[in-house]
Amino acid sequence: MNHDDVLTSKQKIENKINELEAHREAVFDAATRKADKLAQYRREKAITILKLKNKMIPSFEGVVISYPMQATLIPQIAQGMCWKECFERTEAESSYKGLITIMESLKAELNGLQSINKHLE
Repeated sequence: MNHDDVLTSKQKIENKINELEAHREAVFDAATRKADKLAQYRREKAITILKLKNKMIPSFEGVVISYPMQATLIPQIAQGMCWKECFERTEAESSYKGLITIMESLKAELNGLQSINKHLE
């Protein structure tokens, strides 16, 4: 057993712990952003559905909307009209999930380093 190996291993463990702590803080921000973007998307979609039902939107992307519209199509069309909010929602959700995956990976690395450290001591 080499004393330098033990010190190097302990330093790597401390570095992983610091990385986990930094990402833990980022998860809270990502969770808030995810919830906010979901709420914005649902709000915008609801407003768009109401506008479509009340024939308040004459066209979309240069395409004239023909009224009356099938009631079953309104939610799908509203979703398409809210594409930007849908994208932002999906992006925020993916960022959140990505951070969770990174943290799981860091925890696995930390566990491996701790195991190596036990054998070095």
